[in-house]
Amino acid sequence: MQDDTQKINLLDFDRQDMESFFTEMGEKPFRASQLLKWVHQFGVTDFDEMTNVSKSLRTKLAEIAEIRLPEIVEQQLSSDGTCKWVLKLDCGNHVETVYIPEDGRGTLCISSQVGCPLDCSFCATAQQGFNRNLTTAEILGQLRVAHQTLGEMKNVNKPVTNVVLMGMGEPLLNFKNVVKASNLMMDDFAYNLSKYRVTLSTAGIVPSLDKLSDLTSVSLAVSLHAPNDELRNQLVPINRKYPLSELLAACRRFFEKDHRRKITFEYVMLAGVNDQPEHARQLAKILKGIPAKINLIPFNPFNGADYRCSSIEAIDNFRSILVRSGLVTVTRKTRGDDIDAACGQLVGKVADRTKKNRRQIVNFVQEQ
Repeated sequence: MQDDTQKINLLDFDRQDMESFFTEMGEKPFRASQLLKWVHQFGVTDFDEMTNVSKSLRTKLAEIAEIRLPEIVEQQLSSDGTCKWVLKLDCGNHVETVYIPEDGRGTLCISSQVGCPLDCSFCATAQQGFNRNLTTAEILGQLRVAHQTLGEMKNVNKPVTNVVLMGMGEPLLNFKNVVKASNLMMDDFAYNLSKYRVTLSTAGIVPSLDKLSDLTSVSLAVSLHAPNDELRNQLVPINRKYPLSELLAACRRFFEKDHRRKITFEYVMLAGVNDQPEHARQLAKILKGIPAKINLIPFNPFNGADYRCSSIEAIDNFRSILVRSGLVTVTRKTRGDDIDAACGQLVGKVADRTKKNRRQIVNFVQEQ
């Protein structure tokens, strides 16, 4: 029998991978659908419990494979019902996953990297540095852990209905694993989520964005945060590699490939930095012609942050200008800030390997 550390984690496999796995074992491809349902729909991790699989195959699977989930090392429940899990990975690093219950739905915010290399100045995750990409199993494992844990919590009665890849990391810098995990979330034999209920958020890695709609049908959110290159270069350094003109052109191409729904643009509100009326007018101008929804995000403070949140009056005025320009605009309600689970506050525990300053960010992205 193989050592446990050498076993194949079947959470890494999408339907195609699973079919190939069973074919190579001399089994019929339909075994893939059986395993997907047991693991993702029924939450079974013990092969002996998979009763429609022959005993001989169950024995063989137990020798070479496993379903290994990230380990919950901390769970925090906010006064507003938001739940945050700190998950330990095999490498010793930690990532964070957040569940947000709302009227009629439950949204799970999932991480895609250990830390983040993009160094956005208003984000706590970016200040942790970067260690590595998460595997497909580690991305999908967050959803499996949430399903399992929420089912055991007496005070939570809403299942996960929506997934947003808006946690730690830049999803498009972990393209292959994120696409595979996203497709499993929408697979009929896995989680069967609608393509309208799985959303990927990116700061704008243009080459990967251009490939995205060819390989998956997730919805798109773009972390914009500034209406001009000079300001965005400061807030979102990747803009130096892919400036607004290139990013917005890619957004138009994304929509042209699949006229499904508006692209969401996320805009964190920073007092005296990007929240002035002229910024709102510039934003309306650059988004003209793009089917867009704007999410205004009140800045959530963290230790060492150099920013303050815009006032309610400034946010309301900013939103009014955008609405008068014909843009659908909402102000996101802050959730989970009392447990540092709000947007931009996730930190986990990261053994930073990059030690990169902003001048090196572009070079890092080119290496991926």
